[in-house]
Amino acid sequence: MELPSTKPYLLRAIWEWCCDNGFTPHIAVEVDGRTRVPREFVRDGQIVLNLGPTATNKLQIGNEYIEFQARFGGVARELSIPVDRVSAVYARENGAGMAFEVDGDSEMADEVPATSVEAADDEPPPEPPRPDEGRPKLQRIK
Repeated sequence: MELPSTKPYLLRAIWEWCCDNGFTPHIAVEVDGRTRVPREFVRDGQIVLNLGPTATNKLQIGNEYIEFQARFGGVARELSIPVDRVSAVYARENGAGMAFEVDGDSEMADEVPATSVEAADDEPPPEPPRPDEGRPKLQRIK
């Protein structure tokens, strides 16, 4: 019997840690056909999303999907992200968080190159931290 994945539990824990400590939780997602995000904001098959309480509405971090509402350019959108497509969860302010392996290269449907976005405001989204910048490093979980 295969054990259930620890990934959704780790996502919820780091999200809660970020919120409890005044940080802004972000996720990096490798988009595929099952990922429901605004395609115009996908870049190179990836999107970075702000999951902070002020950026999302009706946020549910389930064991299979992360679902919520967010505004993009003032327009409310419904998002649904398969947990297995999340490649990282981290705090915007200091990069502390965790990286995950995303299994396989699922094909992305109708990719339109654009830029990553931050759901709630017009700030450019942060890049996940680079190990050579002296910041906390993200740890890969298999």
